[in-house]
Amino acid sequence: MRATQSLPFKSFWSRSLDELSRLTTIVAKSENIKGATGPRVIHNFQTPESVADCKLLSDADVGGSSTAHLDWVPPPNGIPTTTSGDGDRKPYTPIPGSYARFHGTISLELPTDRREISRTGYAGFRTLDRPPTIFGRGVWDIDPYAYLAMRVKTDARSYFVNVRTESVVPLDLHQHRLFVVKPGQWETVLIKWNDFVRTNHGKVIEPQTGMLRQKVLSIGFSTTDRKPGPYELCVERLWATNDFDEAGVVETDVAETQLKNKHGEKVKVTWGPLEQE
Repeated sequence: MRATQSLPFKSFWSRSLDELSRLTTIVAKSENIKGATGPRVIHNFQTPESVADCKLLSDADVGGSSTAHLDWVPPPNGIPTTTSGDGDRKPYTPIPGSYARFHGTISLELPTDRREISRTGYAGFRTLDRPPTIFGRGVWDIDPYAYLAMRVKTDARSYFVNVRTESVVPLDLHQHRLFVVKPGQWETVLIKWNDFVRTNHGKVIEPQTGMLRQKVLSIGFSTTDRKPGPYELCVERLWATNDFDEAGVVETDVAETQLKNKHGEKVKVTWGPLEQE
């Protein structure tokens, strides 16, 4: 697995000013009373710096042979020339037409020197935990929003969307299958935050508890089908929204999630059709 180059987030004071601006807007627009009036960007992959703010995961971490890469892909026509006086582009300035490409090869080969490893064939990535600001630990408060929205392009393979929040059990994840209508084409997908299922090591936690939506730590994707061969998932951006009309794809009547309970039995979960709330 090729590790993504490590680069720092925005500076402490830059992050703090961004958060102060966001909180001021909430108060000025009375969003704390009336609710959010616009979407909130969670991660924009339209910047070269965006992939460095993510972490790769695969069975290679335990001696497996699967590979995982996360590359930033510039626009087809190249990076546009800046119009600023010094000609330099400011870090984290979105570049339309660019995106992140998560790709690699899945292998089911077991490590020969680690007999305790009995399962391989997985890969994934997630956003890094947000650094702190002057207001405290960096988290996403997505409680005012109904949906997680994403602009993605997938192959024909199956993927999970994974959400980490503050939890008593650090390895708990909230997961949902990523469903698209037209693999190989860009689509906007909306998933209800309430439809995520709490899991641990791929097993559904019983009883289920609601996601701590005020303290989301990271969001990521992972392969699910364990089929040997190449995979590719392209992501342009992730954001929280209340706008149902942004969706090009909605999750409806999903009979099987590929999630399992603690007894190894497949768990069937039905997500009803999305409705505006």
